Amino acid sequence: MVELFSNQLRQVVRRLLHAPMFTLVTLLTVAIGVGANIAVFSVVEGVLLKPLPYPHAEKLVGLWHKAPALHLDNLNMAPSNYFIYREQNHSFTDIGLYQGDSVSVTGQTSPEQVRALDVTDGLLPVLGVPPMLGRWFSHADDAPGSPNTILLSYGYWQRRFGGSRSVLGQNLKVDGKLRQIIGVMPQSFRFLDWEQPELFLPLQLDRNKTTLGEFSYEGMARLRPSVTQEAANRDVARMIPTVWGSFPPPPGFSLTLFKQLNMQANVRPLRQDVVGDVGSLLWILMGSIGVVLLIACANVANLLLVRAEGRHQELAVCSALGASRARIAGEFLLESFVIGLAGSALGLTLAWGALRLLIAMAPEGLPRVHDIGIDLPGLAFTAGVALLCSLLFGCIPALRYASARPGTGMREGGRTLSQGRERHRTRNILVVVQVSLAFVLLICSGLMIRTFRALTHVAPGYDTTAPILTLHIDIPEAEIPDPVKVVRTQSAILDKLAAIPSVTSAALANSVPMDGGAWHDPVYAQDRNYTDGSMPALRLFKFYSPGMFRTLGIPLVAGRDFTWTDTYDKLPVAIVSENFAREYWGSAQKALGRRIRVSTKDDWREVIGVAGDVHDEGMSKDAPTIAYWPIMMNHFESNDVQVRRYVMLAIRGPLAGSQGLMNQVRQAVWSVDANLPLADVHPLDYYYTKSMARTSFTLAMLGVAAGMALLLGIVGLYGVIAYSASQRRREIGIRIALGAQRNRIIGMFVQQGLVLTAAGIVCGILVALAVTRLLSSLLFHVSPIDPITYGCACLALSAAAALASYIPSRRTTAVDPVEALRAE
Repeated sequence: MVELFSNQLRQVVRRLLHAPMFTLVTLLTVAIGVGANIAVFSVVEGVLLKPLPYPHAEKLVGLWHKAPALHLDNLNMAPSNYFIYREQNHSFTDIGLYQGDSVSVTGQTSPEQVRALDVTDGLLPVLGVPPMLGRWFSHADDAPGSPNTILLSYGYWQRRFGGSRSVLGQNLKVDGKLRQIIGVMPQSFRFLDWEQPELFLPLQLDRNKTTLGEFSYEGMARLRPSVTQEAANRDVARMIPTVWGSFPPPPGFSLTLFKQLNMQANVRPLRQDVVGDVGSLLWILMGSIGVVLLIACANVANLLLVRAEGRHQELAVCSALGASRARIAGEFLLESFVIGLAGSALGLTLAWGALRLLIAMAPEGLPRVHDIGIDLPGLAFTAGVALLCSLLFGCIPALRYASARPGTGMREGGRTLSQGRERHRTRNILVVVQVSLAFVLLICSGLMIRTFRALTHVAPGYDTTAPILTLHIDIPEAEIPDPVKVVRTQSAILDKLAAIPSVTSAALANSVPMDGGAWHDPVYAQDRNYTDGSMPALRLFKFYSPGMFRTLGIPLVAGRDFTWTDTYDKLPVAIVSENFAREYWGSAQKALGRRIRVSTKDDWREVIGVAGDVHDEGMSKDAPTIAYWPIMMNHFESNDVQVRRYVMLAIRGPLAGSQGLMNQVRQAVWSVDANLPLADVHPLDYYYTKSMARTSFTLAMLGVAAGMALLLGIVGLYGVIAYSASQRRREIGIRIALGAQRNRIIGMFVQQGLVLTAAGIVCGILVALAVTRLLSSLLFHVSPIDPITYGCACLALSAAAALASYIPSRRTTAVDPVEALRAE
C-alpha cells in the first residue's frame, strides 16, 4: 500500500513538473486565496477568539448598567455603586474601578504630559498580574488622605529611570505633588486595549463624601468560581435599590430622579469591553475573503477539468485494462492534495506579508493589534483550509472522470467527433458560480463606496480643510490653585500664540470635534415644565474660550460668542447648538434670551448665541445637541467655582503642522509657564480622518476582495471560452471556409460568455439580496438593495465578461482555415 501510494505520488509530481505553466497558475491561484484567508483569520483570531492575556480571563467581567429612561445601554459605574457592590456582593472575588487620566510630570529635565490610569486598590489584583518590582496598591494607599503613591509601567521605568531597580522608594512629582514609587508593572502587561498607561495612581475615593451619580468610571470584577454571568447580573440588580438608600443625591438633584432611571444590571464579559462592536466588521471581512477562496477553488477545479479532458483517452485505456474507479478517483484526489498543500504552503508565506499590510491598514482603534499574528491556531487553520481546498477542487474531476465508461472515452478520442455538451456543462456551472460570487462582492464593495461618498458629502459643521493645530495643556491645582489665575494663565498663553506672525487665531476648549473628550449631562430649560423629579434629555457639554467658534470655523447662526468679560466676571451665559434651539424653541432666533441650567442649585444661564450643528460623534451619526459653556463659571453643577484646567489649544494658521510653528508654540507656552508640558499634538483633521477610518478600512478590504474575485472570475470565464474555441478550431475553419464572417463567429463566443455571465448575475442578485443585509450596520444613507450599485455592478461585470470572451475568440478566428483543417 505504501509503495503504491509512493508510486502514484511520484507520477503526480512528475506530471505537474512536465506542465510548469499549469502548475504555476494553479499554485498561485491557491496561494492567493489561502494566503488572504490566513491573514484575515489571524486578525479574527487575535482580536475575537484569543483569550485576554490575564489568568483565567474567562472569569473577568465588565460592570455596566442600563438606563431605559435615558435610552442608555452602557451606563458606567459610579462611586456609590462601587462601594455597595464591593461590600455586599455575593458573586465577585473583588471589584475595581478605573478612569483614564493625563498627568503632568515635572522636576526631571523638561516637563512632560504622561498618560495615566487612576485605579482603586482592587483593580490590578482582579486582573491577576503582579508587579515585577514592588507591590500593588494596598487598601491603605487607596484611602483618602493617605501618602501619595504611584506605580510605573515597564516602558516608563526604562525610559525615565534606565531600568534601575533602586527606583522603589524614590519620589516623582506628578501634577505638582510628590508621589512615592512603590512598584513597576511587568513588560508583558497591557491594560485591556487602552493606549498603554505609563503611570498608575490610586483613586482614593472618599465614601463619606460620596453622593449618587457621577457615572464616569469604568468597572470590572472577577467572578467567583461557581458563579455565572446571569447570576452576577441578578446579584447586581439586587444591590441597585440598596445604592439609592445608602447615599444622598448631589445638591440640586432629587432621589426620585435617580429612581426614575429604572437602572438595570448589565454585567458582561470583559472581552466585550475590549473588542467592542468590531466583531461584525471582522466576520464580514472573513466572509468576503472566504468567498474569494471559493472562487479560487472553482478556478482550479476548472483548470483540473481541462487537464483531465486532455487525458480522457489515457483514463479510458486504464479503465479498460482493469483500473478501478476508486484508483482513478484516488489519483485525481492525490493530485489535488499535492496542489492544495503546496499552494497553501506558498499562501502561508504570502499571508505573513499580507498580515503586516493588514495591520498597517487597520483603522486606529482596532482592538488587540498586539495580539495579532500567525500562531498555532493559524497554522491549524492553514492545514484545514489546505485539506478543504483539495477536496473542493479535487472531487469534481474525480467524480466526473472516475465514472467514465471505457468505450465512451476511446470513441471520443476520434478526430471527427466534436465535443458534446455534457463535457461543457461542469465547466460552465463552475463559471456561473464564480461570476455569481464575484458579483456579490462587487455589490458589497459598491455599497461601501456609496457609503463613503455619502459620508464625505455630509457637512461636518466645522472647517476640516483649514490648517489648524491642536494640543493639550494641563494646569494642575497644586501648581495654580486659584481659578482666576488659571484663566489668566490660559489667556496669556493665547495672547502669546496670537502674536506669532503665521497664526491667524488661537483659542481653547475642553475638546475639539470628534476627539471624544466631551460628555453628556441633563440640561433644564426655564420655560419648560418638568414633573417632580423628572430627568430632562442629556446634552453634550463643551467648554469654550472666546474665539473658539471662529478658530474652528463653526458658524454662529444667531447671537454672539463668549467674551473675556463673560469669563472673568463669571456671567451666567451659555450658547446652544442649532438643533438644540429648534428642539426646545422652534428656531435659533427664538432661543436667544432663554435660560438653561444643569441642576436646581445652579444659576440660570442666558442663551446668548446659537452655533451651527457639529457632527461631534462621527460623520455616520446625527449631530448631537450641544450646550456650550464658558471655561470658568460660578454655581455650575453644584460647584461654587468651576474652571477647566485640562484644555485643548486650537491654533489656526497656514504653517499649522510644521516643525517651525511647533517650536514657536512651545516657546510661547513656556514663556508663560515653563512647567506646562504639551501633549497630544495633532492637526484638527486627524480626528476627522480617524472618525472615517473604519469605513475606509472596510471599503479598502472589500474592494481588494471584490477585485480579486472579479479577476479570478474573469480568468475562469476566459479559460472556458478559450478552451471552447480551441476545441472548435476545425468547426470554425469550416465555417470560415464556407464564407462565415469572422465578426459573427466572435459574436457567437461573446454571446456564450455573456449568457454564462447573465446566469451568474441572476444567481448573484439572489444571494446579494440576502447577504447585503448583514452590511446594514456599516451603511450610511444607502439601502442594501441600492439600484445604482446593482446596476453599476451588472454593467462592470458584463463589460469585463465581454472583453474576456472577445480576446480568445478573436485569436482563434484569426487562424487560417486551411491550417486549422490540416491540423485536424
